[in-house]
Amino acid sequence: MSFGRVTQSKSNNFWLAEPSYNRPMNTKPISLDQPLARGRTADAFEWDDGHILKLFHNWFPLEDIEYEMKIARAVYDSGVKSPAVHELVQVQGRNGLVYERVRGESMLAMFQRKPWLAFTYARTFARLHAQMHECVIDADVPKQHRRLQSKIRDANALPVLVKASLLRSLEEMPDGDRVCHGDFHPANVLLSESDSTIIDWIDASRGNPAADVARTSIILLGALANKQIRNPLMRIFIRFFHRTYLREYTRLHGLDEFEYRRWLPIVAGARLSENIPELEKWLVQQAKRKP
Repeated sequence: MSFGRVTQSKSNNFWLAEPSYNRPMNTKPISLDQPLARGRTADAFEWDDGHILKLFHNWFPLEDIEYEMKIARAVYDSGVKSPAVHELVQVQGRNGLVYERVRGESMLAMFQRKPWLAFTYARTFARLHAQMHECVIDADVPKQHRRLQSKIRDANALPVLVKASLLRSLEEMPDGDRVCHGDFHPANVLLSESDSTIIDWIDASRGNPAADVARTSIILLGALANKQIRNPLMRIFIRFFHRTYLREYTRLHGLDEFEYRRWLPIVAGARLSENIPELEKWLVQQAKRKP
């Protein structure tokens, strides 16, 4: 089970030659034969006992790596439980970021093994999201409204009139100053016996928590909509997980249901910019829905 997200580059430059900054880049000889994990944009390697290396592929723009470093530092400084980023390095001609090593397993993997623990996982998930939204962020990070506006404009699958309607609706929605993850789902939560950490902050913004919750709902419900999960019992567990998450989040942080429902078509329309063909029809339907 995955959530169908494809990371979009913030640059049109798909070739990295020489670093674009003036300071020297740290280097360290390590073996690239045994990654801890492989990804579309980067692979993860052990750096030392307390750190891992997120090593990006050569096509990934350096400016996007520097952007991720900036966002990760701003989020960490805000007080959210997230891995600290330490430095930008170059290994065998590839650029990477050295992160604090966080021990644990993704909530998604644990949920897939033991879906009958959906209630426990959902409450933990809601608690982490509520704690995140207690944190105010005043660093120079993207504003949520501006990011959603840009994504909606870039969503080519949206009918013109629907796109215009969503942009008008977005202008009417309240802004905010809280830390918002922008891609909060169980694969981005690491759990250990004694701790939990949120990872993958590239889509973080300063904004309205209700919009961030709506984004999570669209991700979770979208995983059901594209029929990649065929096991009927697993589908029931995921729906239960989602309902429990919303109920627990509302208890902990408060959530205006009408405002939340107004955000749903907006974030669905924005998600259409992420190039997920199997979700396109469903997302257009969600973007057309009235609160």
